[in-house]
Amino acid sequence: MNPKLLAQLERLAAAGIQILPVPEIGSHFVLERNGCVALVERREDGFGAVGSPGRMLRKGFSALVQRDGRDWFIGKSESREATQSEAAESRGLYRELRAILAPGNA
Repeated sequence: MNPKLLAQLERLAAAGIQILPVPEIGSHFVLERNGCVALVERREDGFGAVGSPGRMLRKGFSALVQRDGRDWFIGKSESREATQSEAAESRGLYRELRAILAPGNA
């Protein structure tokens, strides 16, 4: 395993972030912490771009978005309003993933 990828995996584990096995999403990794998830592009050499944060609801991934000043989890077939703590946790996961997986970061 290349040293950069190993360092990223160690930092993810130290941050309490895990990779969920979601075989139906083959183009992205699903990274999760405390019920919040973000899709991260799969690349041949490891991790790519970090997508919007959200949650896995009953019918799949729902992205965190703002509508009329309120936070919502919006999916293809299911949506619900996010609590303040869920929104804050989702945004925190996104920021941390960007820091850990930034190009050149090991």
